[in-house]
Amino acid sequence: MDINIRNAVIHNVSGNTQDQLRDTIVDAIQRGEEKLLPGLGVLFEVIWQNADEQEQKTMLDTLEQGLK
Repeated sequence: MDINIRNAVIHNVSGNTQDQLRDTIVDAIQRGEEKLLPGLGVLFEVIWQNADEQEQKTMLDTLEQGLK
């Protein structure tokens, strides 16, 4: 079975409110399950692709600080 993770994740959260999206992200992080990491990656990809250059720099600054 060939599953397109990107399409599945996007389909599952399309139309969700900000609160629902936050709950999805927080739940995935709190569970700490490896199988949820690809879904978080897809959500980050959507954020990154829809961010302007300044927003991307802010994300990179935040990431860099968080990894120190």
